[in-house]
Amino acid sequence: MMKELLKKLTEVYGPSGNEEVIRDVIRQEIEGFVDEMRVDTLGNLIAIRRGRGKKVMLAAHMDQIGFMVTHIDEKGFLRFTRVGGISVGNSINRRVIFKNGVTGVISYEGEITDIRDIKFERMYIDIGASGQQQAESMVSIGDVAVYHSTFSENSGRYVGKAMDDRAGCALLIETAKRLQSSPHEIYFVFTVQEELGVRGAKTAAYALDPDIGIAVDVTLTGDTPKSRPMAVKLGGGPAIKVRDVSMLAHPRVRSLMVSRAQEAGIPYQMEILETGGTDAGAIHLTREGIPSGVLSIPCRYVHSDSEMVDASDMENGVKLMLHILEGEIEI
Repeated sequence: MMKELLKKLTEVYGPSGNEEVIRDVIRQEIEGFVDEMRVDTLGNLIAIRRGRGKKVMLAAHMDQIGFMVTHIDEKGFLRFTRVGGISVGNSINRRVIFKNGVTGVISYEGEITDIRDIKFERMYIDIGASGQQQAESMVSIGDVAVYHSTFSENSGRYVGKAMDDRAGCALLIETAKRLQSSPHEIYFVFTVQEELGVRGAKTAAYALDPDIGIAVDVTLTGDTPKSRPMAVKLGGGPAIKVRDVSMLAHPRVRSLMVSRAQEAGIPYQMEILETGGTDAGAIHLTREGIPSGVLSIPCRYVHSDSEMVDASDMENGVKLMLHILEGEIEI
């Protein structure tokens, strides 16, 4: 079931550069549904379904944003730097957890009178240590913490940390499990270090040299009070990207996705994202260029400890990906 899979994936530790644990979980989930699997030098998990048609690369990133310890002061408080796109407003008074299970609270020096005035360098993590010596026995310089929150579900809406992009990973896993047959050679690529600049996708695409690339990632929505206007909402179906900061979706890939959705009667939305990018930004610039697109999962509160996606969008995303893979692809 998608709910159980998504809960399992979002609750696993895996910030950029530390994807080993989440990679093992995904490997166990997808084993038996692909012909072979390997881990490349950078750490991407590449799962292959052999075929004679087009070489199709599907990419979803495993990593999540985090907080890397840079200094431990004499009182045992931790200073840190960002691993990925951390928002100060989303982080104050939030709980975090390290790989070894140590938990802490992100706080701030002094009183906060206006959230816009928060300075990142004045934030710290309190792990409850009595002093520097005890703190150093609990964590080390270079250790990375991630948001510490639990998964929940209300009325078909899933809430939890790391939906970006464990939701995309879940969609690809479910696609691999349900795919009965395809004429194509399909590379299910679970990438590393997307949050640091789509690094894993860049090396994987170069090695695989696919005929077409499709990234699966979350996108913002415009359906909350006073949100920035955007023609994407929760429950409206998966979103087919037109453009983001890193790419213009290839018109033939975009048309393929739209036509398959229309043929199958799958609801979809067209997406223009004015901030951020995805693995497709690296894939489409690989070698001589690879026609690429993005299947997006609408998500509220991205890069927070409580990201929200819709169950029907996830299910319809899987259905659309299956319809894309089961038919002929002319690019």
